[in-house]
Amino acid sequence: MLPLNCFVTWRERGHLDLKGAGWITIGRTVGALLGIWILMAITRGRLNLLIGLSTMLAAGVSLCAPAFEPGRMAFMTAGVVTGVTETATGIGGPPLALVYQHHQAPILRSTLALCFAVGQIISLALFLVMGLVNFKLVGAALVLVPFLAAGAYLSQHAHHRIQGSLLRSFVIAFALVSGAWIILKAFS
Repeated sequence: MLPLNCFVTWRERGHLDLKGAGWITIGRTVGALLGIWILMAITRGRLNLLIGLSTMLAAGVSLCAPAFEPGRMAFMTAGVVTGVTETATGIGGPPLALVYQHHQAPILRSTLALCFAVGQIISLALFLVMGLVNFKLVGAALVLVPFLAAGAYLSQHAHHRIQGSLLRSFVIAFALVSGAWIILKAFS
């Protein structure tokens, strides 16, 4: 995902919300440290259940909540939650998507891609320090790069078509599906 996030950040760099991304990154760094600790402290099943339920609850509340302009605390909180969930379970997008759900699509795409790229680098560095990197998985990830490149190429023809309420619907659906997926993982 790192190459994809770098690509999207570059493609839509003129729309970046650097201030929001900065606050998210501060929270994300703290959250990543908490995520490592959580990985060591509680069972994956319980963690998946907690994160899945909270993600679905946040998405449900978002359906009813009025439009809002997130501030520093909302960005930092989303960053912390993303750091924990991404580091501990590999799914960190819903909190960021929900905090940016009322922004214009190019801002959402570029800023989330930047936050994901920086966050992935932080998590990988922590995993390396903790001795948690499995180089077989790195090789498997490299096999997926050509498919990622094809998807990135195709997205250039479609990304501008998903705007406004359609984008918000995708964001909330993404959060709900991600939460349900994590809950299913808790029971497997």
